[in-house]
Amino acid sequence: MMTLEPHKLLIVDDNPTNIKVLFDFLKNYGFKVLIAKNGENALTKLEEITPDLILLDIMMPGINGFETCERIKENPSNRDVPIIFMTALADTENKVKGLSLGAVDYITKPFQQEEVLARINLHLKLRSLTKELAEKNQQLSQMNELLEHKVEERTLELKKAQSQLIISEKMSSLGQLVAGIAHEINNPVGFISGNLQHIRQYTEDLMNLINLYQTNYPNPVPEIAEEITNIELDYLVEDLPQLIDSMQSGTKRIADISQSMRIFSRADSNNKIRFNIHEGIDSTLLILKYRLKANDKRPAIEVVKNYGNLPEIECYPSQLNQVFMNLIVNGIEALEELSTKENLAENKVRNRTININTEHIQNEQIVKIIIRDNGIGIEPAVQKKIFEYLFTTKAVGKGTGLGLSISRQIVEDNHQGSLTFNSVFGEGTEFIITLPLLSS
Repeated sequence: MMTLEPHKLLIVDDNPTNIKVLFDFLKNYGFKVLIAKNGENALTKLEEITPDLILLDIMMPGINGFETCERIKENPSNRDVPIIFMTALADTENKVKGLSLGAVDYITKPFQQEEVLARINLHLKLRSLTKELAEKNQQLSQMNELLEHKVEERTLELKKAQSQLIISEKMSSLGQLVAGIAHEINNPVGFISGNLQHIRQYTEDLMNLINLYQTNYPNPVPEIAEEITNIELDYLVEDLPQLIDSMQSGTKRIADISQSMRIFSRADSNNKIRFNIHEGIDSTLLILKYRLKANDKRPAIEVVKNYGNLPEIECYPSQLNQVFMNLIVNGIEALEELSTKENLAENKVRNRTININTEHIQNEQIVKIIIRDNGIGIEPAVQKKIFEYLFTTKAVGKGTGLGLSISRQIVEDNHQGSLTFNSVFGEGTEFIITLPLLSS
């Protein structure tokens, strides 16, 4: 069982009789009593100990009680120690002066022991309550800070969840829209593609028939000869198959775009499914193809793919496609920003490249995707902030600050993977995605 230590009292008085009387009766009441015979002695003792209360005489040789009190209160470690003045000076002026210097009470000599004891106990109790109140206020302040921190964290989590929900809803709506468009495109494209096969066959048949006529009737009548010249038959025979080839290439291009749209915007279920990462990247690149072409500000951006032998992974395909879209768009924009900082001659010389590498790390059962650009890079001061929620370096209206934040959330929270980056300002940036093969 813990026993409370007795309160320490410091008596400062130059009168031996007063000291003995106070020392004896206060010790009898269980106090630990310390003695100082003048102000200088008291200040020296206070460098080594901190009493719970000080009984201070005013009329002393050397520095008097008022000056001693003032110097005690200048020391932060003793500033809160209550001081009770003891003196024969009973006038109001001296009482006011003592209280203004920081004393808590005033006992007039000759004093009654019971009064001294009552005042000491009162101010020790007040000091204890004051310290307890200060500790409670400190605890309350800490709790408020913790609560504010938790509120900020929770608010941020809610904002992230809200933004993810909004984007998920947009992606879902976009997926339904794109799937509907793709379905509507597929029907006429299939019809055209199928008929082009017949047109090619019919054209070849007609060409053969014309060849037979020219072989068996090398000298056509004037009217036919004139028409052959008018329609430029030789050019027509040469160009028509090429036109058909071009039409077939165009329909295949439309079919590929439709397929990529379906892959990119496929609706995710509540459970992860097996998915080919390369299909997701390729579909994203096909959708972004228009942004990779050359324009009046920069040359074309070349995409260099170095695909490893990846197995299918368990994931939410639409979410990962969104990540690929964000990172590739970031690379394109970094290359476009580089073009604004270089002159026309430099723009023509420097290649614009986005490299996409994939690798299956078998001993760790993960896949790694690296998307690297040789654009402007990220300034060192910005690198610590790029994954922060709502942080963006883009101009007002051109960036939401959600792309990289949500990308990391998708990769790390939803797929238990990792999204990191390396960047050298002026040379380029690479983002590294690692994903487990199987969902946990």
